[in-house]
Amino acid sequence: MDLTLILGPMKSGKSFDLISHFAPLKYTDIPFVLYQSARNVRDQHISSRNGVVIEAEKVSTLADALQKDFAVVGIDEIHMFDPADVAVVSQLLNKGVKVVAAGLDIDYQGKMFDIVKALLELGPREVKYKKAVCEICRQPNAVYSQVFNKGVPLTGGMPPVIPDDGTFTYQPVCRNCFVRIGNSN
Repeated sequence: MDLTLILGPMKSGKSFDLISHFAPLKYTDIPFVLYQSARNVRDQHISSRNGVVIEAEKVSTLADALQKDFAVVGIDEIHMFDPADVAVVSQLLNKGVKVVAAGLDIDYQGKMFDIVKALLELGPREVKYKKAVCEICRQPNAVYSQVFNKGVPLTGGMPPVIPDDGTFTYQPVCRNCFVRIGNSN
């Protein structure tokens, strides 16, 4: 089983790591594909905040990957896919396909995304956990992605995946600066 997960908060370099893995494959005969959730309205490609970009197919489900003979499948924004897609990942792995998936591991409430939990249960070969700089205390140990509405941390009343349409702002924060539901700090 060759499953690699690249997890962590926003601005931690997950997409850059994914791009770094796939960019050299463009110059080989290795059949590969990169997928990104159609729910991601922020950009049309997989792009890192440092300016590196790679093409990807926008899809609602990963099922299409089972119909083709890819040796490597990359998935960006894995947290935006339905947990049912874990069955597709499992089938790809059983076929000998290498799968590399990147995304947030924890939602704005501090809870692990169901799809990430299910992928971890598959027993990945490697889990890369990235940290970011906390945008509140400026320490390089952010593990959460806090969502703000007009400068106030959002602590409830929204689905686990919040639309990235400009209504909300997002910041990587550390454990000390993260505001949990029911906490005032």
